[in-house]
Parts: sequence; C-alpha cells; structure tokens
Amino acid sequence: MNIKEAKTQIENAMKAYFTKDKFGNYKIPIEHQRPIFLMGPPGIGKTAIMEQIAADLGVGLVSYSMTHHTRQSALGLPFIEKKIYGGKEYTVSEYTMSEIIASVYDMMEQTDLKEGILFLDEINCVSETLAPSMLQFLQYKIFGRHRVPDGWIVVTAGNPPEYNNSVREFDIVTWDRLKRIDVQPDFEVWKEYAYRKGIHAAIISYLDIRKSDFYKIESTVDGKIFVTARGWCDLSDMIQLYEQLNIAIDENLIGQYLQNPKIAKDFAIYYDLFNKYKSDYQIDKILLGNATEEIKNRAKQARFDERLSLLSLMLDGLNEDFHQAYLTEKSLTVVMDFIKNLRIDLIRPNINRMEIFDSHIKILENKIEKGKISAAYSDEQLQNFRRACAELENIRSSLQPHVSEDIKKFFELLKSEFEKRTKTLKTFAGQTGKKLSNAFKFCEEIFPDGQEILIFITELTLNYYSSYFISRYGCKEYFAHNKELLFYERQKEIIRNIESLELD
Repeated sequence: MNIKEAKTQIENAMKAYFTKDKFGNYKIPIEHQRPIFLMGPPGIGKTAIMEQIAADLGVGLVSYSMTHHTRQSALGLPFIEKKIYGGKEYTVSEYTMSEIIASVYDMMEQTDLKEGILFLDEINCVSETLAPSMLQFLQYKIFGRHRVPDGWIVVTAGNPPEYNNSVREFDIVTWDRLKRIDVQPDFEVWKEYAYRKGIHAAIISYLDIRKSDFYKIESTVDGKIFVTARGWCDLSDMIQLYEQLNIAIDENLIGQYLQNPKIAKDFAIYYDLFNKYKSDYQIDKILLGNATEEIKNRAKQARFDERLSLLSLMLDGLNEDFHQAYLTEKSLTVVMDFIKNLRIDLIRPNINRMEIFDSHIKILENKIEKGKISAAYSDEQLQNFRRACAELENIRSSLQPHVSEDIKKFFELLKSEFEKRTKTLKTFAGQTGKKLSNAFKFCEEIFPDGQEILIFITELTLNYYSSYFISRYGCKEYFAHNKELLFYERQKEIIRNIESLELD
C-alpha cells in the first residue's frame, strides 16, 4: 500500500487501541495490543506520518532510531539488589529503567499527556547484543523489568533486507505478535503531502514530467545510487533557503541530496530552465490580469513541457496566497476562542483586566511549549498558535489605553479589534480570488482546446490549501471547469471499461 493508506491503517488501529469501556479500561487489553510494524524502503516518509498521526490524534510521540542504541542504553544498566527468599538473603541482578521507557515517562511528566506513541525506527537493524532483548520487547513491551506505560502504543518501522545489509530476519513467533504494514513509494500520494508542506514548485513540476525519478535505488559497480522522497524534501528546504539568501544553486548542491548523478544533473538543468520561465512569463502580471501580448504569444507557441512548467509557476504564485489566507483564518479562529474565554473572566468584579489578558496569553504560550515537546500539535498548528499570540499582543497594546473604560465599552473595543482583522482577511481573500479568476481567464484564452485547464483544475483540487480556499470562498470558473473534468474522467472510465471487455 502507499504511505497515505498506511497512515489511515495506523490511525484506525490507534483509535481502536485507545478505546475504553465504561469502567475506563482499554477494550483491547494492553497485552493484546499488537505493536505495529511499518515495513518499507528508506526515505519514504515513515517517520513523517507518525508525526502527523500524533498531531491528528492529539497524543504524545517519543521517537528513537534503534541503530543508535546498545544493549545497555535500551535495556538499562545492571545493579545488585539484596532480597530475602525463605528467610535467607540473596544478591540479585536488577536493571535501571531503560532510557527509552524513561523518555516516555519524561514526556508524560512534561506535557500531562497520558496516551501516546512510542515509535522505534529501524527496529530490524539492531546490534547483535540487543537483538534478543528487542524481540522480547516486541512480544511483551518490556525492557529489563520495566514495561511501556499503559496508554502508549508501540509502533516500529524497518527496511526490507534488499535495502539494508544489517537487517535481521524475525522468526514466525515474533511476526505473529506484530501488526505488519508494507509500504511502497507513490508519487501521486507524495504530491498531496508536498503541496501541503510547501515543497519547491520546481521539484513538483519536474517530478510531474519525470515521475520515474521520484524514487529510485540502483546497484552499480561503484555502489548504490539513489533518490528518495526524503532527499527531495530536504533539497526543497535547502533550495528555498538558498534563494532567500541569494546563494547560487548548482549541480554540486543538488547532488548532495539526489545521490543519482544523472537525476541530479537533469534536475539542475530543469531548475535553471524553470527560473528562466519564471522570469520570462512574469507570473505576477498574469495573476493580476495584465499579461502582455508577448507573454500570451509565447505561451501559445510553447511546447507541452513548457506549458506544464508555466502552470506550475502560476499555481505556485497562487499557493502562497492560498496558504497565507488559510493560516490567517486559522490563527484568527484561535484568537476568537481566546476572546470567548477571556470575556468570562473579564466580567468578574475587582480584577486587573491586563493581568487577566496576560494570564490567558500565558496559557496559550504554555500550550505551544508542551506541543513542541509532545508532537501533539503539527508544525502548522504551532505556527497558528504563534501567529495568534502575536495578534493578541497587538490587541492588548491597542486596549491598554482604554483599560479603565466601563466593561461594555471595553468589550466593544475588543470586538472592534477582532473585526478589523477579519475585514483585512476578507479583503485579502477577495484579492486572491481575483488572481485565481485571472489565471483561469489566461488559460481559457491561451489553451482553449488543450488539456492544460483540466490539469490546472486537477492540481487545484489536489492541493489542500487551494481546495480549502475554493470551498471557503468559492470560484465560479473552478466549478464551471470542474464539471468538464468530472465528465472527462467519467468518459475515460467508460473507455477503460469498454477496452477491458472480452467480446466474442
């Protein structure tokens, strides 16, 4: 299955494992909650989906790579304990608590989260001395004499033997105690994630044209050469930072992340070409509805691969605004909830309004700190909380001169400050919607009979932020062309069904 399907499978298992009866006991007893084993090639996103699952479920996440552990760090250190058996004293070997299990308890103490995920990566590549204890752990969730706390689900991951020479094969007894999920790379699924993560447009555009370069591992006379999903993500981060810092991006940099010389060279050439298109086509003018005749004529005469790059550039320009509108709306939702809670405390007699305001901001700041430790919030959620804190600090500054006003007037000022921000968001969303309409008008004029508009619609639908924006604020051109896309897809399905029939 692909990584998206695997995520759904794991989330469903987590929900089942966390379900309790009316007495507060887990419906599936702890000893029968099989650890999940996620098997898949390296760099496919196994760790990333665990972070997403923890954020989706609002639980803690403790992660370890088992290749970094010795028997002592995983199992704990031995010490001598004296015990009395049958009236006679004996010395007995005991073990300190495992570093791994201690980290779970640390997480619980720091965040107050009683449920979570203990994620152990590269579980089938442990050292020879640790292997027996690791197998015992998978069967009983115990390191030494210490067990994983109730409410913490064990999820593990590993690479198939063909990708790692250090892999140890589990026996049937161990496999029979695991919930195994096999995962394979899938570009179309990764692309949904790439849009939401903000992967560089040149990478998405390049891989749309050369999907086979998304994930590739080959053996050569000089050793392994490879490209993984992780490599593309890390390369994207570096390209974006280099662009901000005006540092040149060349094949040498790209080859540090895409460890396949041919793919690295091909992408380096494409990246330069992509930037040339960005300069030549003046995307801002297109989105503002001011495309020159020269730009229009070039687009009409362009080859299909250049047209795809142009569509990617237009989508990239729009995505920045879609994302900004999304983040602003979500942070204002946090601010609105804050104000609702604040109003309850502000009506109490004989209180210092600014102290109450500050105490509520402090609660939100503590929420951010605990979220950073626990992974119970996604990076995006934490970003929304931070933006909300910044807005609240601005609102506080605006209200400070009016702190002595009567409570009714004070609430009116508070409401006014919030409405200013919602009005600004509506104005920005309107401007973004107009850019989207201009993009459609450009495509309708330049590509009236091609597949470009259908591709444009498909990418808007696939992208989380654009689909959210359209569902929230609408776009008549999108809905009009989307009907054409649905008809086109239905037509293709009918043709496939006809072709699959075996007629006598």
